Amino acid sequence: MSADGAADEPTESGTDDAPAADSPHILSEQSALGDGPTGGGEGASDDREEAADGSAEAFHAFWADVVADKIEARDPEEPIVIKGGVSPSGVAHLGNFNEIMRGYFVAEVLRDRGREVRQVFTSDDKDPLRKVPRKLANADGEIVGLGEVDAGALGRNLGVPYTSIPDPFGEAESYAAHFAGLLKADADRLNVPVEMLSNTDLYADGAFDDAVRTVLGDLDRVRDVLSPYQDKVDDEYVPFNPVCEACGKITETVTGIDLETETVDYVCTDMDAGGNTIEGCGHEGTATFREGKLPWRLEWPAQWGVLGVDFEPFGKDHAEGSWPSGVDVARNVFGEEPPVPMVYEWFTLNGEAFSSSEGNVVTVQELLELLEPAVLRYFFALHPKKARDLDIERLDQLVDRFDRFERAYFGEVDDPDLTAFAERAYPFVVGRADDPPTEKPIRLPYTFAAVLGMVDDPDFRERLARDEGHIPEDASPEAVDAALARVDQARNWAERTENEYDYRLQTDLPAVEFDDEVAAALDDLAEFVAAGHDGEAIQGAMYETARDHDVEVSEFFAAGYRLFFDDTQGPRLGEFLGELERDYVVDRLRREA
Repeated sequence: MSADGAADEPTESGTDDAPAADSPHILSEQSALGDGPTGGGEGASDDREEAADGSAEAFHAFWADVVADKIEARDPEEPIVIKGGVSPSGVAHLGNFNEIMRGYFVAEVLRDRGREVRQVFTSDDKDPLRKVPRKLANADGEIVGLGEVDAGALGRNLGVPYTSIPDPFGEAESYAAHFAGLLKADADRLNVPVEMLSNTDLYADGAFDDAVRTVLGDLDRVRDVLSPYQDKVDDEYVPFNPVCEACGKITETVTGIDLETETVDYVCTDMDAGGNTIEGCGHEGTATFREGKLPWRLEWPAQWGVLGVDFEPFGKDHAEGSWPSGVDVARNVFGEEPPVPMVYEWFTLNGEAFSSSEGNVVTVQELLELLEPAVLRYFFALHPKKARDLDIERLDQLVDRFDRFERAYFGEVDDPDLTAFAERAYPFVVGRADDPPTEKPIRLPYTFAAVLGMVDDPDFRERLARDEGHIPEDASPEAVDAALARVDQARNWAERTENEYDYRLQTDLPAVEFDDEVAAALDDLAEFVAAGHDGEAIQGAMYETARDHDVEVSEFFAAGYRLFFDDTQGPRLGEFLGELERDYVVDRLRREA
């Protein structure tokens, strides 16, 4: 669960109050800690409990099965409700998508067991905008700066609920609707059936009426429950935030309560926003229960009752703050049991924390330009207790791990742990739980696909892939097209990171001339390549060949770059030539085609 949270930050006094039975750390860290580069233990959960007969329960190869066991142990009514949520600020990025995907895999496991499941994701869009983000994402998921939108729509509306702020892009009915639309589009791109819910709509429809009445009807109890977790709770504290009818901002100052008419009196006062002050207009007015909202520490557990939530994953920040208070509020204010929890580790982007305000974000749409949906789904299927870094510059390593995971499913990897994980999780990763795959797709190694991305001619790409043995002779046209789709993704990756594959191989021989020494050296290198040496050997031979002909090494490499790229620089040339079709390389070195 992601929350705005600035209005009521946790205090240390509330971090240890939840008993062990309420711990959200329901997954063991043992298997996560063994998650090395070989892939063993990637998704396994070494969580065994003692069954009623005293025997140990079976080991689960996939962590989502452990969570499903916990949920089913409560004998829930169907549909089982799985929830996530976010406060719609800044860019709808990959980090926001974490709990959607964690919830999705648990939902799919339960469906695989014959259960009816409803997965919902709430937009906490009645929260106030507390600061203007530095970056936004347009309807296509592309990150843009404030200079490209109506930034004033945000700056003029600090303190106003997200659903009352105009869309800076001028397309959706509000800023909140724009943000929620991005998350729903991302879910659709990954084929995740999630129901998006607006907190504003839930309040307007009266879904929170009973919860608000319960809170405002027994303030002494609420204050007693909240005081260990929040410093600002005192005898005057009223946990309800009306929307000012005069300026539209959220205010925290309630001066009177009428339970019979379900209204509160308020004064629009200043609001603290992370050290900054959002000025109130001073208006005194009356608001109904539906014209305001509960503070976060009450609203989150209220959602559990309103929506009948059975399971909710959330980040480790809430595990030590909001979750313990949420358990307390659920039981001692609302008289309900909290859902099954699961805390997940955050992951970082290029070694730094995801941050909309700092602009260190990547969207689902941006990543799907670089890799297949199944690879991204695989990333989220890995064990939630393992902190991970998504390094865009080394995205090839993630794709390689997915390819190995896929091969393990088809019995091609000698790694029992990885194979067990793949046999259980792979059908969910590729969205085929009802119809598990029986034929392994053709996958081009990602860096080889990046090499092919240097070539614009699709026929030449296919010929090179076949020559290297990556496409079987009997492959169907559909399978070939699917395999070659990775080439454009790897090419996008090379262009985005400006790495060693960000060059263009010239299909036609460039108009170049060389002196006799360089020409003779190129001819000798052609003979070496024709003998069948690999890329590493070719790289070494280029140095020796240049010296044998009294040619400067830099001049010889420049000649090679001119022949193949019509440029004076490029990737490690010898290793690159080893990836290409041998006859093509030999002919080009001889300046024949």
